[in-house]
Amino acid sequence: MQSKSDIQRLLTIMERLRDPQTGCPWDKAQSYQTIVPFTLEEAFEVADTIERGALDELPGELGDLLFQVIFYCQLGKEQGRFDFELVVEKICTKLTERHPHVFGEMSQASSESVRETWESIKAKERAGRSLHSVLDDIPRALPALTRAAKVQRRVATVGFDWNDLGPVVAKIHEELDEVMVEVAAQDSDKMEDELGDLLFAVVNLARHLKLDPEQALRRATNKFEHRFRGVEALAAQADKPMQAHTLEELDAYWEQVKRNDPLKG
Repeated sequence: MQSKSDIQRLLTIMERLRDPQTGCPWDKAQSYQTIVPFTLEEAFEVADTIERGALDELPGELGDLLFQVIFYCQLGKEQGRFDFELVVEKICTKLTERHPHVFGEMSQASSESVRETWESIKAKERAGRSLHSVLDDIPRALPALTRAAKVQRRVATVGFDWNDLGPVVAKIHEELDEVMVEVAAQDSDKMEDELGDLLFAVVNLARHLKLDPEQALRRATNKFEHRFRGVEALAAQADKPMQAHTLEELDAYWEQVKRNDPLKG
């Protein structure tokens, strides 16, 4: 493997794409802000490839994601702010400092103690950057479910958390009741507010069950999509448009698909 030369080749390609005279017009027009949507898209494509088990596609998708990093580094280099070497130095330093059980004098520890050490080190880093709240460095651009779970995990590190499932489940029922109160009142703003509280409470349940809410919702959506395609197929076999079916007929198709679906649940 010639990883160093391969990386240099990629950096050189990026420089040529951004060359003021001979570069690509599209690449030359980009900025930090305009690249962000592409970075998020590439990250989700990596996740999709893994979820589909298409690991033969993964190197290509990871390459697309790596290119996003290289693009930011080229912008930083052009502005005299940072370059790829500094980015690598930063992550190497961070990883060695946050893993004293591997690179330092601390002995090997359990996963739980490693997590506690990680959070302690991150807290010191936040203090060093004048970030005084445990929530200060949680990105607002994260997907909503992921950000909610991260906020909840972070406050749990300072003891702001329930110790068992009882209150967690009770909170979900409480929030659902409050949603229905606003539904009866037909106040859309308050309905949205209470629905958000309900979703936040459900995320808390996922966290206590040690499950990823984003992953759980993706799995449920994929299962629904798979089954709905089955409903469409049965409707087509009946030689009758979906819209011409009654809800009862479509529901019967759904139950038929569900009975034969290997994705039980």
